[in-house]
Amino acid sequence: MSRKGLILVVSGFSGVGKGTIVRRLLEKYDNYALSVSVTTRAPREGERHGREYFFISEEQFTSMAEKGELIEYAGYVGHHYGTPRDYVTGHLDAGRDMILEIEIQGALKVKEQYPEAVLVFVVPPDAATLKARLLGRGTETPQVIEERMRRAVEESEGVERYDYLLVNDDLEACVEELHQIMLCEHRKTAVNQELINGIRTDLKRFVEGE
Repeated sequence: MSRKGLILVVSGFSGVGKGTIVRRLLEKYDNYALSVSVTTRAPREGERHGREYFFISEEQFTSMAEKGELIEYAGYVGHHYGTPRDYVTGHLDAGRDMILEIEIQGALKVKEQYPEAVLVFVVPPDAATLKARLLGRGTETPQVIEERMRRAVEESEGVERYDYLLVNDDLEACVEELHQIMLCEHRKTAVNQELINGIRTDLKRFVEGE
């Protein structure tokens, strides 16, 4: 029986290090693929179209949303982000677990369409660590950092709607814990109905044959 992939949604406060966790997970294990989102924000230094994001206009984004070409889409700090449907389903059918690094709004929309999706929220050890990480990036103005901290306060109200909480203190331990979560998710009866039915049928056949 072929193994179908699962959607892994990774969310967290801006600056918490979720991107670093995802990159390390992809480096260590070859059964994961990362969804490349579309966004209307401008590229940051070092980012490339089609690698970190597909950078598109507001008009293009609206067109994709209206055509149903996005699994989810949401606004964040003045910009829009969305997940291309075909890109995700193609990897799932190929047996790879698809990682979506998205915000809470989008995560909940994914869960509505794919109940078996695994939602993980990454948090820092404490709020002071989060602010220090934002300052350490050196890519945002003090005003933007303040906006992101305020947004984190809002996002903290939705954490309980996720399946798992992941504390990003030690990177390697955090990555391994996330991988183990996914291994367990693949053993849930809800995503193994085909295997269960096959075993059940074979058991009955053996009994009837005797």
